Amino acid sequence: MSKQIEITDGPIGAKILQYAAPLAATGILQQLFNAADLAVVGQLPGEFGKSAMAAVGGNAPVIGLLVNLFVGIALGSNVVIANSIGRRDGKTTSKAVHTSIIFALLGGVAMTLLGEWIAGYVVKLLDVPPEVFDMAVKYLRIYFLGMPVILLYNFESAIFRSCGNTRIPLIALAVSGILNVILNLFFVMGLHMDVDGVAAATVISNLISAVILFVCLTRGTLTVKVYPRQLGIDGKTLWRVLRIGIPAGVQSAIFSLANIVIQTSVNSLGTTVMAASSAAYNLEIFSYYVMNSFGQACTTFVGQNYGAGKNDRCRRTLKLSLIQSFLATAAVCLLILLSGRTLLSVFNSDPEVIEIGYIRLEYIFLAYAFSFAQEIFSGYLRGFGISSVPALCSVLGICGVRLGWMFTVFKRYPSFSTIMQVYPISLGVTAAVTVLVTAILRPSRRYQIQRAEETP
Repeated sequence: MSKQIEITDGPIGAKILQYAAPLAATGILQQLFNAADLAVVGQLPGEFGKSAMAAVGGNAPVIGLLVNLFVGIALGSNVVIANSIGRRDGKTTSKAVHTSIIFALLGGVAMTLLGEWIAGYVVKLLDVPPEVFDMAVKYLRIYFLGMPVILLYNFESAIFRSCGNTRIPLIALAVSGILNVILNLFFVMGLHMDVDGVAAATVISNLISAVILFVCLTRGTLTVKVYPRQLGIDGKTLWRVLRIGIPAGVQSAIFSLANIVIQTSVNSLGTTVMAASSAAYNLEIFSYYVMNSFGQACTTFVGQNYGAGKNDRCRRTLKLSLIQSFLATAAVCLLILLSGRTLLSVFNSDPEVIEIGYIRLEYIFLAYAFSFAQEIFSGYLRGFGISSVPALCSVLGICGVRLGWMFTVFKRYPSFSTIMQVYPISLGVTAAVTVLVTAILRPSRRYQIQRAEETP
């Protein structure tokens, strides 16, 4: 169960797939938390079910903004730990591990306090319909209470990934995912709760997964081990993590920030469109996690091999990650499109909800034809510790294009299709810019020359 992948030696292709598959499954399972929430509340009687779905789904961009910010920062931990493992620097590895855990808990507490304060204001900014407002605020407040354990799980997962182990986080999430479904049914069907029940179930489930990973880390299932007495913040190590992680977090948050603007426009089209968009999002995101898993694999493989001074393996990692990501993402997108209407009916059987949701799937999967390249090239740059460049590309290509589109084109042609058209356009621009910048920087060649100059 605790077998780690040897990243700096041996064939790369099969190992990337071995690393990415459990990571994709973990992301999909994590998203199933929210999908289970929607599926359960969507079965509540009549219009109340639609309103409950809208309340849960309407919060997704806000939750994504905050969680993705810290997940991006966790990538900083991933890179620092992976580099130090590649250099066989056990002291730096240990400092990064212990610092990351404490930072996750402190960051989670800060997010909880901030979230409880601004929850109502945030939902108001999202232009949520009056009939949905109270439920949306209630769901968001409960979700914010779980931020410490949600962030802890993500930083713990980053530690496992940096060591080449993506299986244990998957197992931990599988256990908590089953518990989440059981608690959803118990709270909603048994205790007759609504969105507060599914939010509480999600928080409790994340607590279980975080505890499982922490126990595994303290028992030494990896090349690194957590010693509770050594938990603390090392300033120099934290700076290294943040220097890489903050731009990565900003890049992830930019997606969510632009999506908040888009979600506000979706909300303005009514409860039915909100419910349809939420249902489709919970299907399309499965393909994203497949694509993203290869981006994270690229980061870890490049990070360790760069630390070990094996730049030829870094370049080969880029090529193989691109090929595997394209094939895997295309397969999942096709599968979802073929069964899309049936899958959408699981969330809500209203024919209008299903048709609108399918329109979203078609546009988003067209956008993924560009997005996979952006994910892989961003992961490649981050593996070398270059984090600000992909972040800047995202700010210009995603946030800039989407905001400009929503305030000009959508304002003139306010329809759901108009909103969806911005996804392939913005991701196409971002992918092109990221690939061009990578070709100009040539990080593998650049760092090979740098290492040669540093070697006596």
